[in-house]
Amino acid sequence: MSATVTTKQLRYQTSSILKRVMAGERLTVTLRGKPAAVLAPVEGEEGKLEDRFEPLAFGLWKARKDIEDVQAWLGAIRHPRSKQ
Repeated sequence: MSATVTTKQLRYQTSSILKRVMAGERLTVTLRGKPAAVLAPVEGEEGKLEDRFEPLAFGLWKARKDIEDVQAWLGAIRHPRSKQ
C-alpha cells in the first residue's frame, strides 16, 4: 500500500513530496479523505525524466530545420532589439 498525502500537503509541500516520489516512493493523493490520484516515479527504458527531454527546442520546434541551433537563432532575432 502506498503512503497518503492530502491535497493541502501537496499544495504546500510540493517540492519535498516530489523528492519522495523521485526517490521511488509511490504516494496516493486524497481529496476530502478520498483517493484522487497516485504519484509514482517515472519508469521505463527512457531513464530519468531529465534525460528524456532535450534542454532546448523540444516539442513543436524539435523538427524545425531553420532553428536547429536554438541559441544562435534566439541571438539573431534578439540582436537587433539589443542595439536600440
